[in-house]
Amino acid sequence: MALKHEPTAPYHSAQDALRVLETVARHPAGVTDAELARHTRLHPERLTALLRMLRREGYVEQVTDGAYVTGAALTRLASAHNREQALREKLQHTLDRLRDSVGAAVYLSRYVDGEIKVTQCAVSPATPAVNEWVDFRCSAHATAIGKSLLTQLDHNARRDHLSRHKMARLTSRTITSDKLLLSRLESQPPTVPVLDLQEYAVGTVCAAVPITAGTSVGCLALSLPVEHAHRLRQAAEALNRNAAPVLLSLAI
Repeated sequence: MALKHEPTAPYHSAQDALRVLETVARHPAGVTDAELARHTRLHPERLTALLRMLRREGYVEQVTDGAYVTGAALTRLASAHNREQALREKLQHTLDRLRDSVGAAVYLSRYVDGEIKVTQCAVSPATPAVNEWVDFRCSAHATAIGKSLLTQLDHNARRDHLSRHKMARLTSRTITSDKLLLSRLESQPPTVPVLDLQEYAVGTVCAAVPITAGTSVGCLALSLPVEHAHRLRQAAEALNRNAAPVLLSLAI
């Protein structure tokens, strides 16, 4: 599988955050924000925003003299012992916060061995999950999740996926022409959320943003009932802005 990888804003944020974490880790006695700015060469405003995010996520802590040290969340993720469980718990915490901030059900999905897999989600009575009436693995052409993952593959990998999964008409809005779908995937800007406007299910709208890390293809998505469709673009933009902590957790 070949990737068509174009870095997005969350990707750059995660890369910068990793630089900060690497610097903090090299100073077990603590490092000040001035020293961090000098070592990382990040603009002070950029560094302040990253440190705020890293503290919120538990990756760094600020001690009494104002210096920064490694946080408990980073220690757990960096440990080989129960790392998978620690990562899942950390991601769930981050997804729950995203759900509450965007006011929508939130999903983390990956493209694994040629198939779409929703690995985690954050839902609540006020933000219910979309009804998976057709297996997501068979409906990439109609879902925001599927289209976001496919945009991150090259042309041949997309065609391979579509050749294995018939493009069924799920609603009157579903695209069933592989030529049209491939054209739209090709022209989709990596920094713009992919939308599903009742293409998968009548009564539901969705959006997804890429979180590709290295050779791992993934995306964050949200779903809303159609009566909240007026909030979709704003919620999708908020999801995109706040995707960096998820990408960072996967990269550590």
